[in-house]
Amino acid sequence: MRRRVMSMLVGATLAASTLLGAGPAAAGAPPVAGAPPVEFGDDWHDPVTAAPPVPKPHTKSCEVTVAEAQFKDFTPYRGDYAPPAKCGKGRWGKVVLRLDGKVKGRQYDRLGYLRIGGVEVLRTSTPEPSVDGITWSVEKDVTRYRETLSHAQQVEMLIGNVVNDTYTGVIDVKATLTFYAAAEPTKAPDRVLPLGDSRDGTTLTTPTNSERIIAEVYATGSGGGCEEYWYLTVPDAAPYSCKADQGPYREVQVKVDGQLAGIAAPFPTVWTGGWSNPFLWYVIPGPRAFDIKPIEYDLTPFAGVLNDGRPHRVEVSVVGVPEARTGWSTPVNVLVWQDEKRDRVTGKLTGHKESAPANTSKYTPGTGDEAHRLDTEGGHRLSVSGYVDTSHGRVATTVTRSLANTSLHRWTDGESTDALRATWTDRETVTTGRGSVRTDRTYTMDGTTTLGAGDRLRTEISLGDRAESVTRTGGRRTGWSVLDDRYDGDATYTANVPRDQRHAVGTSRERYRLTGDTGCYDRTIATAQGFLTQDRRRC
Repeated sequence: MRRRVMSMLVGATLAASTLLGAGPAAAGAPPVAGAPPVEFGDDWHDPVTAAPPVPKPHTKSCEVTVAEAQFKDFTPYRGDYAPPAKCGKGRWGKVVLRLDGKVKGRQYDRLGYLRIGGVEVLRTSTPEPSVDGITWSVEKDVTRYRETLSHAQQVEMLIGNVVNDTYTGVIDVKATLTFYAAAEPTKAPDRVLPLGDSRDGTTLTTPTNSERIIAEVYATGSGGGCEEYWYLTVPDAAPYSCKADQGPYREVQVKVDGQLAGIAAPFPTVWTGGWSNPFLWYVIPGPRAFDIKPIEYDLTPFAGVLNDGRPHRVEVSVVGVPEARTGWSTPVNVLVWQDEKRDRVTGKLTGHKESAPANTSKYTPGTGDEAHRLDTEGGHRLSVSGYVDTSHGRVATTVTRSLANTSLHRWTDGESTDALRATWTDRETVTTGRGSVRTDRTYTMDGTTTLGAGDRLRTEISLGDRAESVTRTGGRRTGWSVLDDRYDGDATYTANVPRDQRHAVGTSRERYRLTGDTGCYDRTIATAQGFLTQDRRRC
């Protein structure tokens, strides 16, 4: 019988979220001291990441509970939200969302969201629990949604879950918002317009005095099917368990009235049951697994078109997904900055250049001891220009984005060995007047899963999330930052046996570095057999 190692992901991963347990270890968790156990036991350290906590001002604060619920099925929590009367009355300096969760027993990872007034303010996933139970927390800066949070709103939250005699974990969460009074005036979008999931298209009507427009798309491939690990799919001609006609290249596109307005590379998130091996992620999740950041598209070149007071059609699509295949979710928020001195801002789309999309996958059949091989190269480039005539003069904006993906996928017959080495780059330059911001994003994945003698399954994997940003004014560098988040893990267990017979061992490590003109942050954490063995801070 063929053993399809990576197809075990269908039952091992279902979900996504922000910063989990980035602070001190939870009460009762093993300390960073002593020797780790020889193998995983029934309990382990609560989930933790090396990412920094959200910086908070030293001003007066007010806390509001947004949602408190237990998720046992796919019934959303619905409630009412009211902003605090104090701490700035809508002009807060910062707003921080915190999700606290707990779960015990047996459960898959699950995908969740929190929406306030229809605006998606958090997309998250959950860790897989121990028998004795785990707790975790997620923090996110949601100041950009200040306009929505300034009014009474309806709340909807869902972490879809299945609870039965086998999967016993009930996911218990509480979401709060903390509002900080502003020490000085701060700028946030004047309007936040929720479009929901716009894969089938929806309409957008912006204020007629919009001078800057940003769309954010919470794009996630998930749901237990092949799009959950889209980066491993192969064309129909190759003998592999997950197929896609065009191979593994994916690209998230935004169109306005049928015209391509933005392109981006999706982040290759690995959920906490990913690569057939939950022992890799019990304590340290892969990058972004608990903080699903939205893809941002600067639509300001289209402001002159959108400001006519009429509804315009907005569509989000994921290039490369086979027709009629489900698995991708793409909810959209549109952030708008308005010209407070004008009721109408006019403008024009002046330039639109697009390269021919590239996507080739070359399959080389395996022979004897040689593995099957799929080499993929893909890419795309788009440049869009436009201007708006504002109360402070004509402002021209050009957005240029260039995508590239290379990957090498190797697997043996029966998929008892399955390996991928891939790199995605997403380079963007936004030029406005005399200023420009260039952001170079690079995502990497290098992993191998092997099912060997005695059904011992081993996964070795490295993941990288890197972004370099440079701001220039008049040709002179006025700001810069580098984010570098790297995860490395190696875990082995006996497959196809009850949990207490798996004899699992594993190590994991994350180093999160953030440097720039505003300072330095550098933290490394490491584990062995679920025991936190290192927590080192530099800078």
